Amino acid sequence: MSFAVQNSINSAIVSGQLGLKRASDGISQSAANLASLSSVQQNSADPQSTLANAALTQLGAIKQTLPPSAGGITSDLVSLTVNSINAQAAAKVVGTANDTIGTLLDVLA
Repeated sequence: MSFAVQNSINSAIVSGQLGLKRASDGISQSAANLASLSSVQQNSADPQSTLANAALTQLGAIKQTLPPSAGGITSDLVSLTVNSINAQAAAKVVGTANDTIGTLLDVLA
């Protein structure tokens, strides 16, 4: 019986960690999409504009390495919210598995 319990707990922890990783990746992607939507390129000769253009060029290069966004600002905001809720749920799974391990240790000790 302890073997089945141990595998279930390990599975719950791994599932929670995977959920947290996926949610974190989704949040990063949505945030990057939103940031790229808000960046506006300006043409000017002053040093601040030159630095801003360089930063925008680097942002564009980074954006090309990421998967393309499926929609506009609305879908990115919805994705951000959904991934935030998924992260909270995954954290709850890890917390519950942790509490279960604590209870099992108290019972077996």
